Amino acid sequence: MAERLPQNPLSFKAGETILRPSASVPPYRVYRVLSGFVRILCTDDNGDVLVLRHVAPGGYFGEESLLGARRHYHAEAVLPTRIAPVDARKLNAAEAGGLAAYLVAAIGQTHTAIKRISSQRLRNRLAAALVELAESPLAQRDSRGQVVVRVTHDELAAIIGSVRETATKAIGELVRLGLVKSGYGRLRLLDLNELRRLANSCE
Repeated sequence: MAERLPQNPLSFKAGETILRPSASVPPYRVYRVLSGFVRILCTDDNGDVLVLRHVAPGGYFGEESLLGARRHYHAEAVLPTRIAPVDARKLNAAEAGGLAAYLVAAIGQTHTAIKRISSQRLRNRLAAALVELAESPLAQRDSRGQVVVRVTHDELAAIIGSVRETATKAIGELVRLGLVKSGYGRLRLLDLNELRRLANSCE
């Protein structure tokens, strides 16, 4: 069966806010990413930013509306992005199952990210972030077949629960280990296997 086309897609520029924290959210409305890349983030009382997860094409966000809960996060377009509002009550059984499976996986990703912040060294968290981004729309392969990720030090700091200065030091560690090469607004991943090993280690 062909997938039903979403209605009334919305377009956002890179860096544009899609959703803001709100005490009132439309009931049962979730959002599906059609193209681009979305960052789900929150800001603490000190103004520090933490990225909770990313949403690639085919993924959903806005799940708080299913419970009538308050929205505590921002959703931001990382790349030029198109999304479609979806009324969860109008999904067929297969679509509803796909939404549920995606949201369960998203909860698992958020839990893993929080666990890493509390238990791993900074360079290990950085390695985990780069491994994840290597499979995202922010990554591409260069002429030598190496993965290049378009990401700034500020963005990486928000992903690993740190500040720019500390994230830059962690990037320097990975550079000295020969695992990455740093450029302006991008990182070349030289040894994905070793980055994966670090991502799964608490050393």
